[in-house]
Amino acid sequence: MEVESSPETYCTKPPQPKVKKVGQLEQWQVDQFFEKGYVLIPSFFTREELEPIKNAINELVDALANKLFAGGKVDDKCEKAGFYHRLALLEKQFPGAAVILHKIGKLPTAFQILWSNERLLNVIEQFIGPDIAGHPVWNLRTKTPHNDQVTVPWHQDNAYLDGTNLQTLQPTAWIPLLDTNANNGCMQVVSEGHKLGMTAKHTCCAGGTWYVDLSEEEMVKTLGVDLDKDVVTCEVPYGGVLFINNCVPHRSLENHSDKIRWSLDLRWQNPTKPNGFYGLKDCVVMCKADDPNYVIDWSKFASTDRTTLQDKDVGKNSEEFDTTRYGPWMRRWEIVHHNKHTKAYKDFINGTKKS
Repeated sequence: MEVESSPETYCTKPPQPKVKKVGQLEQWQVDQFFEKGYVLIPSFFTREELEPIKNAINELVDALANKLFAGGKVDDKCEKAGFYHRLALLEKQFPGAAVILHKIGKLPTAFQILWSNERLLNVIEQFIGPDIAGHPVWNLRTKTPHNDQVTVPWHQDNAYLDGTNLQTLQPTAWIPLLDTNANNGCMQVVSEGHKLGMTAKHTCCAGGTWYVDLSEEEMVKTLGVDLDKDVVTCEVPYGGVLFINNCVPHRSLENHSDKIRWSLDLRWQNPTKPNGFYGLKDCVVMCKADDPNYVIDWSKFASTDRTTLQDKDVGKNSEEFDTTRYGPWMRRWEIVHHNKHTKAYKDFINGTKKS
């Protein structure tokens, strides 16, 4: 795929609000987002604001445990285990449990509330202006310890979309649910890797995963970065947020701890611009500049399972306990490394496996 350059998309600040709103960043923090491609806010949410997210995840894990038990996949539902351990114990009994939970495509109510948090949207206004929509790609990261299936390699977020969005700024908020560090799988970014406005050539898929991969050689050649100087390890405390530009390369590190490194990533954009999601699902409008009393209509967005739409787009009808994942991003990039995910994709494409 040809590389398209659009530095103005990723490096140009919109007009800033004339009156500062609650939660908005200092000017130097906004500047850093556009100049470096990221900004880390170490204290943003209170523990009380994040507690409903943890409760919602507990409900998802409980539902998964019950399903696995009823299906004869696990002998122990691990009901006494806590938030940071239960899914990992299920994973030991049924490898791939974390993948199944990661594939959840319907948006829990608690996630909706956090995504549309007033202070959070006020920050996003500083990045993209007062017209704001939530992007169809949101993720609950189920980073169980010592599990390469949930360790994401170097990539640019643009690489997972169809390319029609390359002139759309789509900032991400990465929100961990514990203190993160290099040992338990925090994020790394390549500072200023977005400044040329290019989405470099990726390949598929990294290791045993369904993730696209951006090689270090490609980053240096196409994005002009110096990996000895530009890689930044972002240790985000619980309650903090890491805001990331959709054109800046980033990755997560392996989780070597004994706890699950739970996190959410949420994305936004201007609702009038292409979202790049293969025509499968529209954004959900959250703010309108001409309607300060606008109320979000979550009904269609929250009830439409994004993962199901992606699966159907590539002819997949997943079984209940299917631990493979693939999607339309595999059409965009050359598959140079094969594993169970790419094999399942190829089998469907070649008609050798029934859906």
